[in-house]
Amino acid sequence: MIRISHLTKDYGARRGVFDVSLQVHAGEAYGYLGPNGAGKTTTLRHVMGFSRPDAGTITVNGMDAWTDQSRIRESVGYLPGEISLPGDMNGLDYLKLLAAMRKMPSMWYARELLDFFEIDADTGMKRMSKGMKQKIAIVATFMHDPDIIILDEPTSGLDPLMQERFLDLVALKKSRGKTILMSSHIFDEVGKVCDRVGILKDGSLVDEVSMQAVKDPEQKIYEVTLSREEDRQKILLAFPEAEWDGLRATLRIHDRRINELLRVLAGCEVLRFREHARSLESYFMQYYGGGSHD
Repeated sequence: MIRISHLTKDYGARRGVFDVSLQVHAGEAYGYLGPNGAGKTTTLRHVMGFSRPDAGTITVNGMDAWTDQSRIRESVGYLPGEISLPGDMNGLDYLKLLAAMRKMPSMWYARELLDFFEIDADTGMKRMSKGMKQKIAIVATFMHDPDIIILDEPTSGLDPLMQERFLDLVALKKSRGKTILMSSHIFDEVGKVCDRVGILKDGSLVDEVSMQAVKDPEQKIYEVTLSREEDRQKILLAFPEAEWDGLRATLRIHDRRINELLRVLAGCEVLRFREHARSLESYFMQYYGGGSHD
């Protein structure tokens, strides 16, 4: 449904996206993960046809994102990362305007979503809090029941209860065969609803992983802290893929290699040994320094 091929947009000073290629299949939820400034919004704006790439192509449901942008938007719901709503309207009038522009036959689903998110849509949007504006934008994104849903940092400004309701809505849409591309820097929300995840760093797609692989119960992460420098070589010989921070090693290994690890450690002076729960965050941190402080 979404095919990005060698997308490049260079704003200079290593800002932008560079040779990004990915596909989002029909009925799939794809998480686009990276810190602020990694290039997530730039990618999504190109998918929506708001910006023309320097190189590469993007198609949405077989149509070119740049030349066919008006046709594409008929079947797409887009939630931008920065919400800008007209301050001289109330929420309900704004949604009615969108419904008229989209030639929607009724407002029944919009009203259902307003109830779901507990929104007083008669309030003037100039007086709305950031969270309330975010909820109005979410209703605007979903109310025409689009086949393709593109979400840029969708839970920004929402309280924990509304975050959970939003993720429930996304999960429901996925169960009904909708195609979802969601950018975020929040691991939990990506892990809950996405089938696959692309990891973006400095404008480049450095890896793609299925959430099934991330949650593989046979894959373990161990942290070992040694007291002697000479023991480092023993671990390196058996596990050259180990990641080091001084005398602390992080090992990502399969269940079948645990006995091998224990045999090596039996000949070392170990200060600390612990198992970490494997998570999307730990996978992501392989590309961002490996530490939770990064």
